[in-house]
Amino acid sequence: MRDYQQLRGLVAAAFTPMDEAGNVNLPVIDSYAEYLTKTGITGVFICGTTGESASLTTGERKDIAIAWVNAVKEKMKVIVHVGSNSYPQAMELARHANEIGADGISAIAPSFFKPEKVSDLIGFFEPIAKSAEELPFYYYNMPSMTGVNLSVPLFLAEGKKRIPNLAGVKYTHNNLMEMAECLRLEDGRFEVLHGYDEILITGLALGAVAGIGSTYNYISEIYLGIIDAFEKGDMDTARKLQMKSIEIVKIFNKYGGGVRGGKAIMNLLNIKCGPCRLPFAPFSKEEYEQLKADLEKVGFFNVKK
Repeated sequence: MRDYQQLRGLVAAAFTPMDEAGNVNLPVIDSYAEYLTKTGITGVFICGTTGESASLTTGERKDIAIAWVNAVKEKMKVIVHVGSNSYPQAMELARHANEIGADGISAIAPSFFKPEKVSDLIGFFEPIAKSAEELPFYYYNMPSMTGVNLSVPLFLAEGKKRIPNLAGVKYTHNNLMEMAECLRLEDGRFEVLHGYDEILITGLALGAVAGIGSTYNYISEIYLGIIDAFEKGDMDTARKLQMKSIEIVKIFNKYGGGVRGGKAIMNLLNIKCGPCRLPFAPFSKEEYEQLKADLEKVGFFNVKK
């Protein structure tokens, strides 16, 4: 793999900026990227769940990838999610990510026609990963969205035999026993990227050294504090900070979840991510006012100062 380096620290699952008509708003990415470079994160994961990939066209996804690679200018790593229910489309996106100089690719399991066995999942991903064989490939495991709940340790062990650039897994699942198995598999051969922000502390305890999450876009301070406290052995502080993140997660869940609510939070911070694409309902003025009030109650804006 070309210039492969293991991911460490926080990787923000980036939102896709859109205008009020629901069109991708590429110019915002420059200022968005500039904002993120000041937050202490080490990379961006683009066109994933947070980035509304399933609602984007292939052309839009390519344009977004180009904009991010150009915007970060090697200040951060760019992992491009290329997953699709259509593996030829995913192959096209993987080739494109390699051509524009991305640092890695990832793909979620197909969620309409689903693989029944681990060997089926490997067979689906094999040509996708091969389309960008110079880049590390990460399996995006998210059973809550895909309905695919196959053994990840088995996928990693058997998948590496057929997918040489298989680097690891974006583990967005709360099966911590399985996550521990993945981390210890073959003496820690595979990267296990923690995917649930609200339980980052558990991933650190199991041995994870990197996480990918949507809330890293706007409260990276909290998670960097968790990592710092954990490394110092100050578990009381780490737990208190984790509970602070949980308070904020509970708030955006009131407003439609991490994509819809998270985009609204970015807009409140003057990072013009705009609305979500349909079928997400537009955010009303009243919702923005209530969201701001809820965030003020838990000291969100004090964290940002």
